[in-house]
Amino acid sequence: MTDQTSVTIEVKHLSRREPLAVFEAWLNPAIAKRFLFATPEGEMVKAEIDPRVGGKFIFVDRRAGQEIAHVGSYAEIDRPRRLKFGFAVPQFSAQETEVTVKIAPVDGGCEIALTHAGVLPEYAERTAQGWTMILENLDRTLG
Repeated sequence: MTDQTSVTIEVKHLSRREPLAVFEAWLNPAIAKRFLFATPEGEMVKAEIDPRVGGKFIFVDRRAGQEIAHVGSYAEIDRPRRLKFGFAVPQFSAQETEVTVKIAPVDGGCEIALTHAGVLPEYAERTAQGWTMILENLDRTLG
């Protein structure tokens, strides 16, 4: 029997970009596909976003011949401060988790505070590393 207790991951990142630009990047498929769930060894083959509360998203990254889908739906869109969505990677777990992205202005840009609740303990370290990479890639994508 496996223990299904979950953990919450918190990642913070300082961005040189203005809060609205950072927020909008999460909801624009042309931008999001370049940083959100994209991996250096993968190829983003699908990026669809319905940017409204209740709207769904799907990103499919092809890695070593396998397609990995990242899916979810938006629970809250409070432009440009807060984005909350359900999230799952069905190939690894059918469990839906919850991601909250808070964006606050700071001198010279903004602070992004990302919380991912409901993560299975065996994925905790990899999840934190993944979100850290995503937030760093966001800055690079916005140039």
